[in-house]
Amino acid sequence: MARQKGIIKLKSTIGDITFYKTQDGHLAREKGGIDASRIKNDPAFQRTRENGSEFGRAGKAGKILRTALRGLLLNSVDDRVVSRLTQAMVKVIQADMVSVGGLRNVIDGEAELLAGFEFNIRGKLGTSMFAPYEGAIDRTSGDITVDVASFVPAIMIAAPGGTTHFKIISAGAEIDFEAETFVSTNSETAIPPWDMVPTMAISHVNAVTPNSTKPLFLALGVEFYQQVNGQMYPLKNGSYNPLALVSVSGL
Repeated sequence: MARQKGIIKLKSTIGDITFYKTQDGHLAREKGGIDASRIKNDPAFQRTRENGSEFGRAGKAGKILRTALRGLLLNSVDDRVVSRLTQAMVKVIQADMVSVGGLRNVIDGEAELLAGFEFNIRGKLGTSMFAPYEGAIDRTSGDITVDVASFVPAIMIAAPGGTTHFKIISAGAEIDFEAETFVSTNSETAIPPWDMVPTMAISHVNAVTPNSTKPLFLALGVEFYQQVNGQMYPLKNGSYNPLALVSVSGL
């Protein structure tokens, strides 16, 4: 893979060279590779087929998780979240010590490895929200909760320039990765000013199925706003809104 540096950028194929555009700029690469039928049938590529199967399973798992949290992700996601989450899911699947190669999966893997995953690398929760919080997952009741004690916004929330207001958001999700189904609940605060006035204590309860045997997730984030003529507008279209998985129970 090479980077195009000329004034005129190409997007086509000339001879054995393919020119194309990506998020990293205009690139070029030589055509080639192994015949697809050989990869599909040759015993020498058994491990390649196994890795491909597990990678596909990781992609589907990442998609169902994103769908479950879609209400929050609409304003709190970066352009590479799909590939980053797929890579994280691959690590979860590779932690499966029960299934044979090619059949490893999220359920028998370590879903807890997803704890701390940031959905927006342009605005991470860990560098945006410094107010202490406590997240908990109660499988018996099905309550996925987060509690935040009173805090001073201008001190405990690192907001991007132009911010006048903010709100805390959270979600609890129960995901059946095999059936590709989910149960999720979202919560949010009012939209208080980003100033030196202490907030009220915050308590979110996101209920899913009691006594669930599926992986459970708690996501926490912040949305930033700018008030103009009495109206609230998402700051910079939510480009810097942080959202992260702060607790995961894989069971």
